[in-house]
Amino acid sequence: MPTQSEQEKETRRELLEGNIMPETTKQPKRKVRLGIVGGGPGSNIGEAHRYAARLDNRYALVTGVFASDAERSQSFAATLDIAPERRYSSWQEMAEREAQRADGLDVVSIMTPNNSHYAIAKTFLEHGIDVICDKPLTTELEQALELLRLQRQTGLIFGVTYCYSGYPMVRQAREMVRSGELGEIRLVQVEHASGWASTLLEAEGHKQALWRTTPSIAGKSSVVGDLGTHAHHMARFVTGLEISEVSAELSSIVPGRQVDDNAHIKLRFSNGARGMMWASMVATGHWHGLRIRVYGEKGSLEWVQEQPNELVLRPADGRQQILTRGFNWLSPAAQRASRLWPGHPEGYLEAFANLYTDIADAILARRDGLEADALAYLFPTVEDGVLGMKFIDAAVASHQQNGQWTDALVALI
Repeated sequence: MPTQSEQEKETRRELLEGNIMPETTKQPKRKVRLGIVGGGPGSNIGEAHRYAARLDNRYALVTGVFASDAERSQSFAATLDIAPERRYSSWQEMAEREAQRADGLDVVSIMTPNNSHYAIAKTFLEHGIDVICDKPLTTELEQALELLRLQRQTGLIFGVTYCYSGYPMVRQAREMVRSGELGEIRLVQVEHASGWASTLLEAEGHKQALWRTTPSIAGKSSVVGDLGTHAHHMARFVTGLEISEVSAELSSIVPGRQVDDNAHIKLRFSNGARGMMWASMVATGHWHGLRIRVYGEKGSLEWVQEQPNELVLRPADGRQQILTRGFNWLSPAAQRASRLWPGHPEGYLEAFANLYTDIADAILARRDGLEADALAYLFPTVEDGVLGMKFIDAAVASHQQNGQWTDALVALI
């Protein structure tokens, strides 16, 4: 019989040649009945959500309200083959009527502008329907806390789409930090630096720029709410540490812009570690620069969203390694999140789909009493959404006090 090492070599060879798929825990179950609010015609994020829901064949899109104009929404619903009687005129009607159906939707996915998240999520929770919601969770911390209270009262599933936590190598980084491979964490550098709004797009009528730079819609901080909360969640997800205090400078760089578009934030972590965050909409020439570097006493890790299939490990002795997605010697969490064999890159849509698949497992465990893989519960929850809102408030308050260190934690009742 071949030795274990020979078996591993053979497995690696087959993986590299594309003869076998990475081992996965995904299993076919009944499809989760999905409804959508928002994400209508011309919405890139709407298509990303729908693709993510389709990728593992875990959802059936049965209903939706895709635009504030009823006729436009219903026309779009027809293109998605939604039955005529389930093309509703408003999300309020959708929540009420679906809750009365024996085959009503299991979960609603909310992908509307920030200021509408609270009312929509609250209504569906009150009708006994699980929720998936885009970030930031709300525009006010008290609204986020109310959603947390309601979720805990009902026991419903509530996922928040900090989608970058779905990447296999981010989950690998998390497992390596949690298992102590880096030792005590000392420094965390995280950034989400994009150049998408390096010109005054809102003055040109750019739809996304218009609402993202309107405080009544986007919230108290445009750049921290839009990009900083992703970086905040990434730092917490990978390290397992909470950001306890912040010292922030928020800037409006582009002439004529009425909101902040760049943030430099110093971080203090719950274990005493220190860190920095850079969140920017005006990093000219950058595309979608989410990056995290974690430094411990034994070594460091680095991951960059634009090269998501690689995780760089730098032990203290200097022997740098590049870990690549898709191999069966990675952690079970990374393997669960992988679909393709090495050499065939996976990316954003697959990471987004990992969250949808994890949430599907949790929904069916709750609704149908099925057993879910413990790794399914890595998806971001309403608690993560609340902490993101507190982080926004803390950054704004710190900036208003000339960078004074400000508490970034809130009691999760």
